[in-house]
Amino acid sequence: LAVKDPTAVERANLLNMAKLSIKGLIESALSFGRTLDSDYPPLQQFFVVMEHCLKHGLKVRKSFLSYNKTIWGPLELVEKLYPEAEEIAASVRDLPGLKTPLGRARAWLRLALMQKKMADYLRCLIIQRDLLSEFYEYHALMMEEEGAVIVGLLVGLNVIDANLCVKGEDLDSQVGVIDFSVYLKSDDDIGGKERNVQIAAILDQKNYVEELNRQLNSTVSSLHARVDSLEKSNTKLIEELAIAKNNIIKLQEENHQLRSENTLILMKTQHHLEATKVDVEAELQTYKHSRQGLDEMYNEARRQLREEAQLRQDMENELVVQVSMKHEIELAMKLLEKDIHEKQDTLIGLRQQLDEVKAINVEMYQKLQVSEDAMKEKNEIISRLEDKTNQINATMKQLEQSDKDLLTQTRTIAMSFIKCASNEAQHQYKLVKDISF
Repeated sequence: LAVKDPTAVERANLLNMAKLSIKGLIESALSFGRTLDSDYPPLQQFFVVMEHCLKHGLKVRKSFLSYNKTIWGPLELVEKLYPEAEEIAASVRDLPGLKTPLGRARAWLRLALMQKKMADYLRCLIIQRDLLSEFYEYHALMMEEEGAVIVGLLVGLNVIDANLCVKGEDLDSQVGVIDFSVYLKSDDDIGGKERNVQIAAILDQKNYVEELNRQLNSTVSSLHARVDSLEKSNTKLIEELAIAKNNIIKLQEENHQLRSENTLILMKTQHHLEATKVDVEAELQTYKHSRQGLDEMYNEARRQLREEAQLRQDMENELVVQVSMKHEIELAMKLLEKDIHEKQDTLIGLRQQLDEVKAINVEMYQKLQVSEDAMKEKNEIISRLEDKTNQINATMKQLEQSDKDLLTQTRTIAMSFIKCASNEAQHQYKLVKDISF
């Protein structure tokens, strides 16, 4: 025969005991027909069986003085996973008569049964097996499938109404012993199958009503939350509406004030426009009269401009003529200078001839002393020569005098021409400046 695992056998036995305990508790509670209290024997046996189920495979935790093996550790973990269990944990911690962790765990189981949420709390606990591994061995009932089956069986306890007094009860010193005589079958149990069928039908109906009630409670809680949020949003909207109304009132007052100011500004503007219109009409009449005078002045100025333009054109033509005359005078001066140079060359030649005549005259005078006859003849020649010399001298003086007069006249003409040209240029510059102005 194959050797069975003792831990598996223990789990199976505990599961069967849990089935019998839960079934017997439900049947007896329905037959009892009223709210259960702490002294009800099947209920006490149920808590003993649940305590053994929770203790199966529990790790031994070392404390300061001794070793501790209690189920309060995993049950205390429920409040971190299920926020609604915080109230139970706080109530258990506040109970004055509890001194041991085991007593707190027993009080926790009783409060969870009264709330009809023991199945929900333990289901939330067995899902987190990584957290349970800190408290249980790997082969513990809470770590295997049997734990999930027991949690499913606990859902049927929601049909039971229990009113347990936890505060005055001594939960620390109770001895948890399972009474197997309660679960032994008798002949009366065989004869009461029909009654069991009716009880099962009633249980099914009560379970349906409880589940429907739970769904309705969740719906009501969600609706309450929605109503709260709507009330908050409505309060905010009312505040915003009041602020908006105040802003509208302020804006209406500002609008009324701005309208009154706008009316005053409009009246002032109309008065100002009327006065401005009168001034503009007067200025327009003045402008018309002044424009006629300006038109006449413009025509006169235009006529003067034309005359000045014509005068400027005449002056420019005259200037061109003066420039051409200046060029001709410069050319004449050049020719005159050339003629003067030629006459100076002729004068030099005549002086040379005069020197030669004087030399000849001296020579002839010497010969005159030698011969009187020759002297007479020579005197006549000399007299002629002297006459000729005098004529040449007179001619030379006349030429020199004519050259000086001509040079002086040329310089006078040139200076007068330059002065006239400069005066004419200044006059034209003034005319052009006046015209441009």
